[in-house]
Amino acid sequence: MVQLSDDLLDALREVINIGVGKAAGTLNELLGHHIVLEVPQVVVLRPEQIVNHLTQRPYDSISLVVLQFSGQFSGLSTLMFTSDSASKLVDLLVREETPLDELDAIKTGTLTEVGNILLNAVMGSMANLLGSRLSYTIPTYQEGPLAVLLRPIIRPESAALEITTRFTVQSRQITGEFLLLFEVVSFDAFVAVLHTALLG
Repeated sequence: MVQLSDDLLDALREVINIGVGKAAGTLNELLGHHIVLEVPQVVVLRPEQIVNHLTQRPYDSISLVVLQFSGQFSGLSTLMFTSDSASKLVDLLVREETPLDELDAIKTGTLTEVGNILLNAVMGSMANLLGSRLSYTIPTYQEGPLAVLLRPIIRPESAALEITTRFTVQSRQITGEFLLLFEVVSFDAFVAVLHTALLG
């Protein structure tokens, strides 16, 4: 599997920042409040590292939105929220009292739409800047222990980019993490395209 040089990692952070900036603009409109999204780190994970690395988080349950992409490179893009962050985000977006029997449906629909906006913004910006065409499936939403949710979608031949993003809304810390999973062949193709498009 190809590794990313420091120059490629810096270039990738810039690509992601553009996508995150577009997502922030859309969320600003949805929330009616200024939102700041940061991209503090990007980590490349080998197949054998993915589950162990990601499941060391200190929380028991997460909200996970999954968007499948295909094209010149293919795989899964996911957006993970802790339960606390997910609840805070839904509270900000749903401004009216919701009947108890509708809470789960409202939460699922809201977080799926947020995930769709953020994942499409990041993946769309990445594809545009790299001159690649990608197709997307309809996003799906799941809740539960991180290891339980990730194991079925992580294949032995997967490579991953872990992108940790902090959302700041109304002085409330809402943390989300992007995880891009590639087949190894697709990851190598992605790195080659990244190098050609951004570093010549």
